[in-house]
Amino acid sequence: MESPSVTRQSGYIASTQRPDGTWRKQRRVKEGYVPQEEVPVYENKYVKFFKSKPELPPGLSPEATAPVTPSRPEGGEPGLSKTAKRNLKRKEKRRQQQEKGEAEALSRTLDKVSLEETAQPPNAPQGSRAAPTAASDQPDSAATTEKAKKIKNLKKKLRQVEELQQRIQAGEVSQPSKEQLEKLARRRALEEELEDLELGL
Repeated sequence: MESPSVTRQSGYIASTQRPDGTWRKQRRVKEGYVPQEEVPVYENKYVKFFKSKPELPPGLSPEATAPVTPSRPEGGEPGLSKTAKRNLKRKEKRRQQQEKGEAEALSRTLDKVSLEETAQPPNAPQGSRAAPTAASDQPDSAATTEKAKKIKNLKKKLRQVEELQQRIQAGEVSQPSKEQLEKLARRRALEEELEDLELGL
């Protein structure tokens, strides 16, 4: 799009053609008129001051600053604040502690493995030592935990029966219900089952 040219002598803006082909009329303007495109952008005194301000301090030559390259600070990125450097140090320390902890855990597991191997009889071949023990430990441990659970459950039931009997004797329960009477009748069977399980262990 053409910018309208002003004929300053006559005080007229010449007619111009629009993009769609139509024509703008010739306009009369006052003397000293400046088109919008040619008006300078307003700048306040602060903007002017900062634009006129030199980049370097007075007396410092640009040659003195040119060859200086920012040196990389120890263990960090160049130009980091004190807080950022401190955070980097903390992260590094945490990472080292984590690695140290992992190494200690690994050494402990290795010590356990070596102790288990030395505790096993030397006449058994090395390959067959670990496999049978691992296989035999699992069923035994599962069976013992199952028995322990049953024993605990039986003891709990017996305790409940004893508490019920004491409450009846103390007169707290005047007429025991059918379920309570059945519980009392099962006491002997529970005691026998508990004895069998304890002997089996």
